[in-house]
Amino acid sequence: MANKLKSAAAVVRTIPDGAHIALGGFAIARNVITVAHELIRQNRQELTLSQCVMGLDTDLLVGAGCVNRLMVGGGSLDRFGLVQCVNRARETGEVESLDYTSLSICFSYLAGALGISFIPIKSMIASEVLERLERGGGAEYIRRMDCPFTGEPYVLLRAIQPDVSLVHVQVADEQGNCQIHGPRWENEEQAKAAHRIILIAEEIVPTSVFQAHPARTIIPAHRVEAVIHQPYGAHPTSVYSCYDYDSEHLKLYVERARTREGANQYIDEFIRGTRDHAEYLEKVGGAAMLEKLKADPVLGY
Repeated sequence: MANKLKSAAAVVRTIPDGAHIALGGFAIARNVITVAHELIRQNRQELTLSQCVMGLDTDLLVGAGCVNRLMVGGGSLDRFGLVQCVNRARETGEVESLDYTSLSICFSYLAGALGISFIPIKSMIASEVLERLERGGGAEYIRRMDCPFTGEPYVLLRAIQPDVSLVHVQVADEQGNCQIHGPRWENEEQAKAAHRIILIAEEIVPTSVFQAHPARTIIPAHRVEAVIHQPYGAHPTSVYSCYDYDSEHLKLYVERARTREGANQYIDEFIRGTRDHAEYLEKVGGAAMLEKLKADPVLGY
């Protein structure tokens, strides 16, 4: 099988304006920061983002003006605070936000991964979440029905099939096989629902690693289009078993993002003001800082 290693810049050049991009990770864990930064540098516009739980990558893309639609189940920067750029954009109407529950987003991805057009659930019945979706832009993705066998009420969720899924993983090979260590959340279903899968990997290992333990392969090579090798590619968010989140940098971001002007200053300094992720890592502290974030081999963080 062919070598699928590519640079982030080369991958982003193949993602058009208006694409629907699903982001892996969860809050401030395994964010796809490498590609989010490059999408901003290349000034992609009118993107739709879907994600079970938003994090820093989503907030940056919205703050940079790259997004016009969100399909999400919630989100935050965990103990560091809110997704302030997202909240501002929702309040001003700069983005349309379809606010699902995390479970319903996961099931919508599952339908896409299974190749079926919809999937029934019961979890949103009689909820304000369902009512808001039905009144707004979510109406095209939601239906109600009674079970033809029992008469019970169900909500039908239209399958979500993103154009591109971005997933940050700990380990991959050059062909695109990968392992995700620790919590996976909905990332496997999300990736398998997408038309294109792009991996960002902390480490590239020989294919023999996957041949020795095939059951640990979460996304197989034949589904993957490209692999971006980028150590510390999720900084300042964490990657289980590799490194912890950078609390000082996250605090800096949260302070800047309190205002639109501050968010723009952050984006100009740390993203548009750097050529690539390697230069970004040097700007935020370089090897000495990154060494301090390395994970404890026992705890994983």
